Amino acid sequence: MNKRASETPQLELAVSYGLPRKGLPSSPRFRGWVEAALRGAGRRKPTAVAIRLVDTEEGRELNHQYRDKDYATNVLSFPAEFPPGVDLPLIGDLAISAPVVAREAAEQGKPELEHWAHLTVHGTLHLLGYDHIDEAEAEAMEALETRILAGLGIADPYLLRD
Repeated sequence: MNKRASETPQLELAVSYGLPRKGLPSSPRFRGWVEAALRGAGRRKPTAVAIRLVDTEEGRELNHQYRDKDYATNVLSFPAEFPPGVDLPLIGDLAISAPVVAREAAEQGKPELEHWAHLTVHGTLHLLGYDHIDEAEAEAMEALETRILAGLGIADPYLLRD
């Protein structure tokens, strides 16, 4: 067994598409990005994650319902919460708005696939408890994201591009 495989926890991943799949990343791509985030964060135990790719309307509805914001955002993270003493592998769900990802990548001059990778890593880190509410947390989370993405051959997503 190679070192990378031995460092990656067993991952149960469910990807559902709430819009046509054409042009969207495949389940194996999402698996690679989630596994990279888990390795980068030091997660060693079996893990389950569900990812739902949504259109603008579903993204807006979810953001409105759970964050009281009436617009579609790029990624929403829903960490799993269990009663004390219940230890299941599910860390939570991600909802990623495909049209928002495409628009942001174009606006930021980034390859769309790299933006998908970044948002998947970002959302997975949220499921693991990372946040960016204050400046110190934001710097730590961004540094970890940048390191994980570099391991995937992806440039720092926080650098401005020409």
